[in-house]
Amino acid sequence: MTYSLVARDPETGELGVAVQSRSFGTGSAVPWARAGAGAVATQSFTQRSYGPLGLELMADGAPPGVALEQLVAADAQRDFRQVAFVDAQGRTASHTGAACIPSTGSLAGDGFSAQGNMLRSDDVVPALADGFSRAEGTLAERLLAGLDAAEAAGGDFRGREAGAILVVPAEGSAYERVIDLRVDNHREPLVELRRLLREAQALRRLRRAAHDELDEALQEARAVGVDDDVARWVGAVTLTGTDRARADALLAPLVAADERWLVALDVAADLVRQVDA
Repeated sequence: MTYSLVARDPETGELGVAVQSRSFGTGSAVPWARAGAGAVATQSFTQRSYGPLGLELMADGAPPGVALEQLVAADAQRDFRQVAFVDAQGRTASHTGAACIPSTGSLAGDGFSAQGNMLRSDDVVPALADGFSRAEGTLAERLLAGLDAAEAAGGDFRGREAGAILVVPAEGSAYERVIDLRVDNHREPLVELRRLLREAQALRRLRRAAHDELDEALQEARAVGVDDDVARWVGAVTLTGTDRARADALLAPLVAADERWLVALDVAADLVRQVDA
């Protein structure tokens, strides 16, 4: 009922999943990822437990093939499932059950696996893999390029409605996210995902901008559609640890309308101090 990618970025070590489907709620069921462990796509009459259980096994050192084989063997409905794993070393494994609805299949590449079921034709999975392989940019951008190519090749034979992108860092806690976006009940989920991705990446750069990069980061955020109050707030919080006067000036138009913005900035500044201490 879905097509998806799981992948590791060889330069950053980021791990990610991207998916599109005609099924509402796809983004809450299919993609799973954990920093330092791996990424999982679980689809086709989805059994969500492949996500957390697979990540736990890979975090404990099990290769993807071993981890997936263990979970598939314990699944009485294995013939209906389609699942793909990638680990923190870029190794992959996939399973496509015999009862998955055609067109269906998977294709592994260097550090990634592309898979799908209920597809319009056998051309979709190769297009998914090729679109990802040829793309440039961040891992999230490359994953989305793969989905675009798969959709152009026919996508899900039922149409489209939902999609998601999940990317985690190479290292960190189990809760860290680089990108975590989902779309439901949308006529053009990939178009909406791209819009959201532009905003998410701009806000991430704004949060991490150095003092002399802030004006450019603010301009970029506004240019991709981030609302002015959000851009000012994020920029002000970014500045609190290095230039409180500039942070206050940036937030001044919002404070003039409601002084609680200043109270919020004081709280944020205190939290930044505690984190940096």
